[in-house]
Amino acid sequence: MYSENTVYIVGEAKSPSNNPITEQYQVFFIGFVVDTLTDEILEAECSAILSLTARFVKEIFAGTSIQESERLVEIIQKRYHGSSQKAMIVALRNASLKYKQIKADM
Repeated sequence: MYSENTVYIVGEAKSPSNNPITEQYQVFFIGFVVDTLTDEILEAECSAILSLTARFVKEIFAGTSIQESERLVEIIQKRYHGSSQKAMIVALRNASLKYKQIKADM
């Protein structure tokens, strides 16, 4: 399904203590499949409780560039108003840093 030009990256962050994600997973995760030739996020999935959340998060990220993390932060702040918003931003930045290291090592 994925070409050899793709990588899988996971960003993680602490989620709020009153969040069901914390109770179930202890940490908030976002997994990204990224095309290393274009830096495009092909798929994204997060440690969400509701399937609607997982679908919405996927829709926010799919087709965007992981290299544009600050633009993605603005999109998250504008569109995602769940209790994990800050954790999502931290997880995105974490994944973006990992991706930059992967690209530097290529």
